[in-house]
Amino acid sequence: MKKAFFIFLFSSLFTLISCNKEINTPIKLQGFVFGTSYNIIYYDVGISFEEEIIQLFEDINNSISTYIPTSDISRINSGDSGVIVDTYFKEVFSKSERIFKETNGYFDPTVGNLVNAWGFGPEKPLNNLDSSSVKDLMKFVGFDKVKIENNQVNKKYSETYFDFNSIGKGYGLDIIARFLESKKIKNYLIEIGGEVRVKGTKPEGKIWTVQLENPNTDGTRSAYTYLQLTNSSMASSGNYRKFRMAPTGEKYVHTINPKTGFALESNLLAATVIAELDCADVDAYATAFMAMGLEKTVKFLEAKPYLKVVLIYVNEAGNLAEFRN
Repeated sequence: MKKAFFIFLFSSLFTLISCNKEINTPIKLQGFVFGTSYNIIYYDVGISFEEEIIQLFEDINNSISTYIPTSDISRINSGDSGVIVDTYFKEVFSKSERIFKETNGYFDPTVGNLVNAWGFGPEKPLNNLDSSSVKDLMKFVGFDKVKIENNQVNKKYSETYFDFNSIGKGYGLDIIARFLESKKIKNYLIEIGGEVRVKGTKPEGKIWTVQLENPNTDGTRSAYTYLQLTNSSMASSGNYRKFRMAPTGEKYVHTINPKTGFALESNLLAATVIAELDCADVDAYATAFMAMGLEKTVKFLEAKPYLKVVLIYVNEAGNLAEFRN
């Protein structure tokens, strides 16, 4: 379940602030990972840790990427019950299990077979997918049907297919943040495919600023709003850009509802979640909210005041509207 609600960093983030390389000139790293781009900016030290960071990305991919046939998750999905999972897999599994329970199943990475079936995963989609086919696949969905014992994944049904893409980018970002902090870096911004984690500030106490995009369905991009972040993570999910149209004219979106197995659009177009949590957590919440829809999400947030959101939805009059808490 890929994110489609991208965040563009101000060009000023990449501007050299002063001649003091040790403190005020940022180290900037850019590249591609997890099927998208990344930008890393940090101060405090004048050392590039690019090689170490690329290796961390590779290690994470080898653990939880469904797009790498030899990864641990791909081997588990193909039925290899002897895979000894690593720390990365176990932590993502644990977070997924917790948020699955918190959201009453609206976040569920065992929905992978349906992601593939609807044409949004690494496997070949099913033709003529109907209610009967969806019902058959739903038998294998449910994070309460899987567990880890002795560092091995135990699945109630061998057909269950894990897809951690809805939490993986955020998690990869957290691993890089932990690495930077281990190097005594106190001021950084990390962005991977629109997910963001920041700590501290820019020089002279300037706050990190990001721009959220309008939910344009015509492929154009424009600013929706601006947010200032300090010591927090932000993740977004949306169905306005990544979707496909059936020959019947029905619109199928990339967020699969794990309660129904269908890929139908709700009244919620985009969800951005901000909190002083790991980015993996807010990444998962954003995905869950897209499946919940507006009303259930607003109700859920009543018990989670530490989760701040920007929800863009279509109101009863058919116009774009916004909810913030």
